[in-house]
Amino acid sequence: MNLTNIILAVAIIGGVGLFIGLFLGFASRKFHVYKDEREEEVLAALPGNNCGGCGYAGCANLAEAIVKGEAPADACPVGGEAVAKDVAAIMGIDAGTSKRMTAFVKCGGTKEKAKEDYEYHGVQSCKMAAFVPNGGPKSCKYGCLGYGDCVKVCPFDAIHIVDGIARVDAESCKACNKCVIECPKNIIELVPYDSKQVVRCVSQDKGPVVMKICEVGCIACGICKKVCPVDAVTVENFIAYIDQEKCIQCGACSEKCPKKVITMDGMK
Repeated sequence: MNLTNIILAVAIIGGVGLFIGLFLGFASRKFHVYKDEREEEVLAALPGNNCGGCGYAGCANLAEAIVKGEAPADACPVGGEAVAKDVAAIMGIDAGTSKRMTAFVKCGGTKEKAKEDYEYHGVQSCKMAAFVPNGGPKSCKYGCLGYGDCVKVCPFDAIHIVDGIARVDAESCKACNKCVIECPKNIIELVPYDSKQVVRCVSQDKGPVVMKICEVGCIACGICKKVCPVDAVTVENFIAYIDQEKCIQCGACSEKCPKKVITMDGMK
């Protein structure tokens, strides 16, 4: 091989390399996607649980949404007020007030208090049991089945089955909403952490029916509504409901409730 061919080959390879380098440099500038540096700061401030409680796939998606103005600074239920303040500081906005929330199971029908129509020997899953007659073995078709689907999805070990029904540890709960979504009976909701008067029942059966199947079911007598001084209690579809925004925690409703469905111990 003569020297001329060697030089020519080197020149061609060098030229191609130079062209590719210039092309890649141009492409990186031309197609560069700008990323707000605050996005990484917000992501670092978030707890990193990726639980989805905020409504986004994970913390990275939430951070992007916050920076774009599509989500508020206090969108992370796990981080609470502390994280909201950090995120607000990064974004240069007011964090506002963030109320701590916790999951609450609206059923007091333990094995001792609520009757069952039959023994269930199927798959130990609330979703599966909901397909059998009456939506499960419990006489009350609205009650907690107690097979722990909510327990399995909780990333914080904040919910457990006690005496046949689910119970939430408010101190551990981060209000990620996963148990709320998972429950096929729709008896779990998020309520303010400092709630004291809460209704442990969702039955929409009439009073006489409830009294036959559950010792602690709401009979829609309306006494709670009558004694509430701030109109925070309503009775609709044969069930009492407390508006936690109006409730002043006076305890009148829980004191007068004949079935003790409204408890004053709240989440504790």
